[in-house]
Amino acid sequence: MRSALNTALSVLFWTIAATGTGAWAQATPPATAEDPLPRAAPEDVGLSSARLARIADVLSADIAAGRMPGAVIAIARRGKLAYFEAFGWRDKSAGVRMTTDTIFNIASMTKPLTTVAALALQEQGKLLIDDRVAQYFPQFGSMQVAQLDTTGDRITGLVAAARPITIRDLLTHTSGLIYGGRGSTAVHKLYPAGSAAAAAELTGPEFLDKLAGAPLLWQPGSTWDYGFGLDVTGQIIERITHQSLGAYLQQAVFAPLGMSDTGFLIPPEKAARYAKALPTDPETGKPQTLDPDSTREQKFECGGGCAVSTAADYLRFASMLLGGGELDGKRILGRKTVQYMTSNQLSPSTTNLIYRADPTRADYGFGLGLAVRRTEGVVRLLGSVGDFSWPGASGTNWWVDPREQLVVVFMAHTPGTVRWHYREMINALVYQAVE
Repeated sequence: MRSALNTALSVLFWTIAATGTGAWAQATPPATAEDPLPRAAPEDVGLSSARLARIADVLSADIAAGRMPGAVIAIARRGKLAYFEAFGWRDKSAGVRMTTDTIFNIASMTKPLTTVAALALQEQGKLLIDDRVAQYFPQFGSMQVAQLDTTGDRITGLVAAARPITIRDLLTHTSGLIYGGRGSTAVHKLYPAGSAAAAAELTGPEFLDKLAGAPLLWQPGSTWDYGFGLDVTGQIIERITHQSLGAYLQQAVFAPLGMSDTGFLIPPEKAARYAKALPTDPETGKPQTLDPDSTREQKFECGGGCAVSTAADYLRFASMLLGGGELDGKRILGRKTVQYMTSNQLSPSTTNLIYRADPTRADYGFGLGLAVRRTEGVVRLLGSVGDFSWPGASGTNWWVDPREQLVVVFMAHTPGTVRWHYREMINALVYQAVE
């Protein structure tokens, strides 16, 4: 009875606040896991309710067919939350339904978080993105680049790097420090498979020594190729701040934005909200698991792929970027810094291999820590010039379309290649509802 009364009074208060004048008119409801942004009817922000209903039809059919366990999707336009729904199962084997506050591995969606942390330090004068990595970790001072035979199976020689690796190279995946699991050359075999694998096997110092002791696959700055740039950036952030990456992100980003369920470790009291993947890959029939198990502490907090979050939390982060670095009066970055971060940083002379990392982002450019659309057509996704994004290998995805004032976050644990299908499908289902 008291709970119902409190709810009614709260609704009355915010109704008066929304329609009143003066100080009352300035009030907005506080963000919660249920309402990460103020709510609006889809039609009030230029979306079709009837067309948005197709999302439920498609996802429910796929869940029933065993293609995915479940999903959460949040859609905001013009600063208002117009669609926020959960589908299917958080844990299908245990019969636990999906809820909107479910926690997911966000994998490479960690990279934009780490980028924002680094840029915040630049704004404080504590680093510059053209700083040499060797200023922070001297073992990177004399890097060499491998020469391979025609098959790529054998290293035939080493040449000195033409220039030092910089933080800019780390943020744009042009450092030559590649993911070992993303290729089969003799150089790839010298690197850890990926961010989560490195954090499971190595401490931060061991990780840095491992990378510095291996030859680069490419000359710094010459080639976009997916790799450990943001993990090294995370280690630089720790060196500068004398804090763990997670602690600094909590202070500089998560707490100000009210991202209460984002971090690098799921505590025991939240473990029941952790989503599970299907035990077998629906396309290959092979066993599949999430990597990492985020209820267990890793050896270091990898800035390239080890964070967890909810759709609500990440929606607030993405909305901050859409807002030019500010949300609800909390400024995380300056407007011009965000503009620079979300602008293409690849020169015409840079070889762009982004399609190898994610075929749905083929022909995109790349900003700092995220992909940036350069053309209306050619690319495989609907959108607008200037939209930006970067998905996660566990099945999660997000994007911001500044021209349409649109923010979308899609959370699912579909770690196989089916994740590419959902990146295209959700993209199409969202844009067909834009009026």
